Amino acid sequence: MQGEIRVCLQYLFQAWGSRGPAKYRDLLLETGTEEIAHIEMLSTAVALNLEGSPTSMEEAAKDPLIAAKLGGMEIQHLLSTCMAAMPVDSDGVPFNCSHVYATGNIAADMLANATAESTGRMLAVQLYRMTDDPGMKDMLSYLIARDTMHQNQWLAAWEEVGGRHALPIPNQFRQEQENSEFNYSFLTFGCRRRLCAARRALNEGRQL
Repeated sequence: MQGEIRVCLQYLFQAWGSRGPAKYRDLLLETGTEEIAHIEMLSTAVALNLEGSPTSMEEAAKDPLIAAKLGGMEIQHLLSTCMAAMPVDSDGVPFNCSHVYATGNIAADMLANATAESTGRMLAVQLYRMTDDPGMKDMLSYLIARDTMHQNQWLAAWEEVGGRHALPIPNQFRQEQENSEFNYSFLTFGCRRRLCAARRALNEGRQL
């Protein structure tokens, strides 16, 4: 739920702040609107899955599993929403927009969007594997397919605005102004001598 809320707001805020070609604004608006439907789908699924749950604390307390934490159910489903979905993560932490990224840089935003769809697809795939309910599998299969589409569309947009040639982002800053000693140097903070000794010991099959 939280993931769908996040990307919905992310795409819409990116669109509302867009100053570039209208086609990218329209792409963001269309996809943000689609995500509203995904929120509705998941909210409906949560409500359906909560059907039959205890509707009073007295009834819930009769079951020791439910009494521990309503059998793993978020207690606020009972206390605050009459068995409906909430804008929270799986631990009950409220969604607060802290991970909505709308930088105004189209290349940065397209990369952020592709990453968001990737992590969302990972979650949906895990949920698909965890359920044996045909209806849930059908819904998740659809959402996974849309995640595939959205990943590809954001990456295609990123390629259009320069792809790897748009890096580093933002690329309008002249790299001559960077400290050239560090802009393409990998920094390591391990003890090199210790690491070399450990590597030799492993190669020789010795204990450290």
